This record gives sequence, C-alpha cells and structure tokens, in this order.
Amino acid sequence: MIPSPHRSNKLVFLLTATPINNSFHDLRHVMELFTRKAEDHFAKTLGIHSVTAHFKRMEAKLDRGTAGPAITDNAEAQEILAADPLVSALIVQRSRALVKSKQLIAGAPITAFPPRQPPRRVVYSLEKVYGKLLKTLEKSFDRTTPLFTLPKYYKLAYYTGPAADIDAGDENRQKEVVALIRTAFLKRFESSVEAFRSSCARLLARLLAWVTVQVETPDEIARLADWRGTHIKLIEEVKLHHPELFGDPADDEDDDLFEPELLLSNEKLPRDEFNVPKMLKETYDDLEQLIEFFAQLDPFDYRNDDKLKSLLKLLRDDPSLATGKVLIFTEFSDTADYLLKRLTAANIPGVERIDGRTAGKKRLAVIRRFSPYYNGSSSAQLIEAGDTEIRVLISTDVLSEGLNLQDAARLINYDLHWNPVRLMQRIGRVDRRRNPAIEDALTAAHPESIETRQSICFHNFLPPGELNALLTLYSKVTRKTLRISKALGIEGKKLLHEDDDYQDLQHFNESYEPAPTPLEGLELEWDQLRGADPALEARLNALPRRVFSGREHPRPPLPGARAVFFCYRLPVPSQNGWTTDGGPCRWLLVDAIGSGNIMEEPTEIAAFIRSTPTTPRSIALDAPLLLELRKRAELHIKQSHMKTLQIPLTESVSLLCWMELN
Repeated sequence: MIPSPHRSNKLVFLLTATPINNSFHDLRHVMELFTRKAEDHFAKTLGIHSVTAHFKRMEAKLDRGTAGPAITDNAEAQEILAADPLVSALIVQRSRALVKSKQLIAGAPITAFPPRQPPRRVVYSLEKVYGKLLKTLEKSFDRTTPLFTLPKYYKLAYYTGPAADIDAGDENRQKEVVALIRTAFLKRFESSVEAFRSSCARLLARLLAWVTVQVETPDEIARLADWRGTHIKLIEEVKLHHPELFGDPADDEDDDLFEPELLLSNEKLPRDEFNVPKMLKETYDDLEQLIEFFAQLDPFDYRNDDKLKSLLKLLRDDPSLATGKVLIFTEFSDTADYLLKRLTAANIPGVERIDGRTAGKKRLAVIRRFSPYYNGSSSAQLIEAGDTEIRVLISTDVLSEGLNLQDAARLINYDLHWNPVRLMQRIGRVDRRRNPAIEDALTAAHPESIETRQSICFHNFLPPGELNALLTLYSKVTRKTLRISKALGIEGKKLLHEDDDYQDLQHFNESYEPAPTPLEGLELEWDQLRGADPALEARLNALPRRVFSGREHPRPPLPGARAVFFCYRLPVPSQNGWTTDGGPCRWLLVDAIGSGNIMEEPTEIAAFIRSTPTTPRSIALDAPLLLELRKRAELHIKQSHMKTLQIPLTESVSLLCWMELN
C-alpha cells in the first residue's frame, strides 16, 4: 500500500501476478516504488537498515550459500519466508487453494477453475531436423572462445590504453551482450530452422556493416571487396529476406549496400585506442562461421523437420486438438511465420498468427476471432460480421499476459521459454476463471466442445537430449521454477512434463495448485471459527488484556514438560512518541524447564496451544515461575525485536494474553 503524495488519506494497492521473474531482487525493485531506493526505509519499522543487503541474505538462505544445495522443499522455503519481517509486513498473497477454501467456509459460490491435466511432453529429434549442423554447433561451443567472438559488441577487450581507463561496469555489460547473442542463437536454433537462419542473416548484415565502417587501409578495403564478391549470392539472398537492413536497390551508387542508419549506428573506432586490425580479423572469423552455418542450412527441407512433423501429428491425432481451439506459443516471430505457412499448407483448418508486429485494432480482432465468447462476442456474431473464426492461433509472448482466451482449453508450447513465469503466464491464458453463463452459451453453440472443456491440457516441446548437452536449457528453467516457486509460492510444479521428477524439483510436495501454506491454514482456521460462531470476534475484542488460561501440554517431550505461551504487541512510532495501538504482534512459547528455548514460529506454536471448547482448563504453574518466564519473554522481545527495530528499550510492550502448558 502506497500513500498518495497528493492526498494523505488515499492508498494505492500494487497488484501483480509476477512479483518475481528472474531474481528475488525483482521484488525489491517493486518495493522501491515507495521506498524511493532509500536503503534505510524500513529501519525504524522493521529494523532493516539496508534493503539490498536484506534481500541478499534472503537469497543466501534460500540457496544455503555456496556450501550446500539450494532448498528444494517448498514448506521449508515457506518457513524461511514467513519468518522474514519484510515479506510478512508487505506481501498479501492469495493462492487458488486459499480462495476456494475461503469460499467454502463462507458458503459462497466456488470460483470456476477447470482442473488441469498433467503437462504432456512432445519428443522430437534435433539431429533429424539439422543433420550435421548440430555437430557443427556443438564444436563451435566447445572452443575456448565459444561460437562468436563479436568484437563489434565487446570493443573494450581490444582497448590498447591504460587498463585503469576501463570502466568495469561497461566491460561487464559488453561481455553480457556477447553472452546474450550466443544464447539467443541457441534458443532460436532450438525453436526452428527459420528462426536460426534469420538470426544468422541479421548478424551477418550487422557484422559486415561494422567492417564496412572500420576499414581504412588499401589492403583492408580490398579484402572487404573480395569477401563481398566471393559471397555475393548469399548477400543477395540475405538482402531479399531482410530488406530493412540494406540500401534502396534503386539508388545509383553500387557501394550503398546498407541502410545509412545501420552504418551510422557503428562508431568508427580510433586506432590509437583500439586494436582495430585484430578486431577486423576476428570479425571475419565470425563471418566465416556464419557462412558455414548457411552452407549447412542450404539443403534443409521442411519435410524432414522432425519438430514440425511432431506438431502436425499432434494436431491430427489428438481428438481435442484436431477439432477444438488450440493456442500455440513460440518465442520468435520467425517461427510463428514458419508455422503459419506450414500448417496452412498441411490443410490444418482455421490457422492464424499474431505477434508484436500485429497492430492494435487488428490484434483485438484476432483475439475476438479466436476467443469470441470471453471477449464479448460469439460464433454467430462473427459470421454475421463476415469474420472467420480462428481455431488454431500461433502467437509469440505478446499474448502471454492479461488476456481472456478461455474459449480454448488446449495450449502448446512449441518452444520453451527460459523464464518459468512466462510459461505460467502462457498457461494462464486458457487456465483462467470461467463464467458459468458464458460457458453455457459456448457449449450450447458448440456441443462437441463439452468434453474438452472439462479440463485444461497443455503440451510442451521440450529440448531433446542433443540440445541439453549444449545449453542445459532444461536445467536453467527448472532452477528458475524452483526459485520463483520458493520465493512466493507461485504454483509451479508440473509445469514441464507429467513426471517432473528431475532432482531440483523432486521434493515439491504439491502440483500446480498446491494446498494452502501453513500460515494460510491458520487464516482458514480463524475463518472457520468465526463462521461457526459469528459473535466470536466481538467477544474476543471485548476481552481485557493479559487474559490468562492454561491446559495440559499436548505433546510433552519429557515427563513434567512445562511451557508458557505469550502474545505481545510491540510499540510503533506515533505523533506523540510510541504506542502499542496497531503495533505488530509476536508469539512466543517459552520452555519452562531444560534448555529454556523460546519458539517464535506461529504455525509451530499453534500446534501446542490449539484448543476446543471441551479442552479442560488446567492451571498448575506457580506464580513465581510464571513471573520469571514472563520476564524472560520480555527480555527476549527487547533484545531480539525492539533492539533490531530501534525501539527505545524504555518503551513497554503490551501483553495481550498468555497460556500455560503444564
């Protein structure tokens, strides 16, 4: 909640389904909207003097540092996060399971979420798609400098001036650009031949334009002319498919190969500061690598594309995919274009494609044609307007967020997004709350869809073993799935295939829609108590402070075990100093014998103090012991909470209630 800068009594709520995308620090950046990057923003309220350092410590806890394996048990991660003061103070999270349980308790209609089938894995062979090119790519990554050197993007590696002149941040950014380009080649290689070919073409044009700007000496100019002459046929082919990178062929000057903007985007490097001859040599090496890729792509025949054949077989053989609405996701517009062309040629009916190039009004029209009922229309209205309904929609991630596409109940991930949040967002286009009235209208118009709409099903084209050895894409995604699911309990198992039995996730104990967390369980328990007795909350609020009770210890670790539960409210700053009104509560369970340990985790303490109206009241501890344990509890509060929060130790905490376990 953010106080408005214009009206002090106005609150703004930040609602997001994706607080974390790649790193736990994504959540920190959201918080900076109201902390204004003040590291000590929570110093007085939560005792956190550096927000960045706090998040680093949180990540270290989840990773267990470098000394041990990352936490893979979701409950264990939830315990760590539930105990964190920043997460518990700022985050309000509601899972599907909690919402459904609350609706049941309140007697409200249950939100209609269709059950989800386990994800289905589609297997294909990259070797059958690419042949020898797969081995060529593997070899290029096995080199000391893998794949491309790319001096154009990493010029600081060729700086000849004093090393002290190099800004470490700039150098790291340039390294990252090179790494991203290599990674993008691998991802596009896995996506489709056309996406990979397009990447090769664009990189060739950009590298050649950079060389054109840098050449100076007669030998350099002659070599460039010779290279262009040798590969003129390939250059013309690249120009044909990517005219946006090249000059107007109607221009009279033969030497204007590239668009002026492309040439101007390349800075001419001063040779007294950079080793330009070496950069040119290594750029030609990169160009020759691209030439080798093109040579092996030349004989490609889409009829041998094993991945495409697997998709066509799926769309023809699976009854629900052969007749129902299907949403196919790919990361790349080149792949989307390729699939549209090939599926249309294969006589798959009702196919359309949408990507970032699709303009606003046309995009809305495509969405309505694919999912008319959940976008204010119907099949009959489309026909009346002269529109053709779309049955199979191929899309990039332009459609992965915030759209109602529930007319479809089947989804295919043709290539795997590396970010699991994106995968969940894709699935969320069809796995959404359904409207009973819309469902009635849809199934009345299309009774053949009734069975299909009983569940959600999605298929993943997972990178086969040949590619895993090259880029470990699978493990990267599973690792991120684990981190994001741990961080805020985003429902994320059973995301990749039906087993999900790989080591990183094998300990996840729930599927996509997990059971409520222990803390959510306490909240539901409170809802149930209030539902059973509507007057309960008012009676509890009317009780005096320091209300006291007792019961037998429910599970004594030793004969004669004794403990006391305390609930305190801490002071918070006010206009007149400090007050306990509205302050945070802290639960403590103080062991009365043995080690004298103090337990603070609410879900653990609840197991000891939980009682029913028929639980016998039992008071057995003597007053001096109770007073001693209370002093111990309040000393602990001051040392571990008030000191951390910079609350003056002269301030008093407020004891709300206590219970002895005897």
